Amino acid sequence: MKLGIIGRIAAAVALAVAAIAPAQAQAQNFEAAFDSTFGTDPRAPRDYGAAYGTWRQRQVAHLAAGARRRIGVAAIDLTTGHEVSILGDQRFPMASTSKIAIAATYLEGVDQGRWSLTSEFPLLLPVASKAFSSAVAPVRKGQHLSALELIDMMITRSSNPATDALLAAVGGPAAVNDWARRAGIHNFNLTRDIATLVRDDGEINPAVSIDIRDSTTPRDMVRLLSGLYQGQWLSASSRNVIVSAMERCRTGTRRIPALLPAGVTVAHKTGSLNNTSSDVGIITAPDGRSIALAIYVTGQGTRDNREARIASIARALYDGYGETARQYANARYTPAGTVAAN
Repeated sequence: MKLGIIGRIAAAVALAVAAIAPAQAQAQNFEAAFDSTFGTDPRAPRDYGAAYGTWRQRQVAHLAAGARRRIGVAAIDLTTGHEVSILGDQRFPMASTSKIAIAATYLEGVDQGRWSLTSEFPLLLPVASKAFSSAVAPVRKGQHLSALELIDMMITRSSNPATDALLAAVGGPAAVNDWARRAGIHNFNLTRDIATLVRDDGEINPAVSIDIRDSTTPRDMVRLLSGLYQGQWLSASSRNVIVSAMERCRTGTRRIPALLPAGVTVAHKTGSLNNTSSDVGIITAPDGRSIALAIYVTGQGTRDNREARIASIARALYDGYGETARQYANARYTPAGTVAAN
């Protein structure tokens, strides 16, 4: 997919102009620019409530979304607090982006002395079974590894057996949801272990329906990323374990990092399931300015197209926030009682 230079510049310029506009116009400019450039439809209602448990509710959510190719974007400049949100309050499949919260839940336990980074747990390897044949997919125990090794594998290589090992250690999805709620992340809903999620993938098409299971909103994922990065919930050492692993992420080279300039640091985590691709993380410019962003893309025909969308959106956000920073840097201040020359 070719968005072209004009499309990327249009999004970036809209971000910069909106930065100095009144709040209401600012939101409209952001969303209109992204709708035009990236193919999302006009705004659906932002508050979808806590659940879409029935077929009818999912259909209503589908109609409210107004598209067969939903794209959710949220971002915040961690210096200025300036936010961008495109369908930011709609739910999207987390896929493997949930692994950040699983790691955080375990690391909270380390900070509290319940276990350590050297504690060992077995990899939980999936056993072949038919989709939907059981509530929980069968697994078998594999090699025992330290928690630090498991965190590294689940973040840098997106290892599912390593993730399920730590998920079992913390007490399952309910424990991760409890951590998220206490952190103020209310639209985070982890329902299944990864073995079950992958085995039963494809039940619902995320491009046209919303499933609250194993889902979050782009805005809440950005809140989670921002809080972790800024050290709100974990010790400095535990925070660094997650951020360091995200900076060494080996997956998603064609997503957030693909179009960013040299010298930009990317700490991120990818996710992929049926008809959906995502990437979330922190990008830090050479001048030290950091942006938390979450991009969830459904549909688009192929995985390559979804990844190209993610890469283009990430670059537009980076450029747009860069323009905003330059606007602030170029502002002129005059002594009281004088008028600045035009």
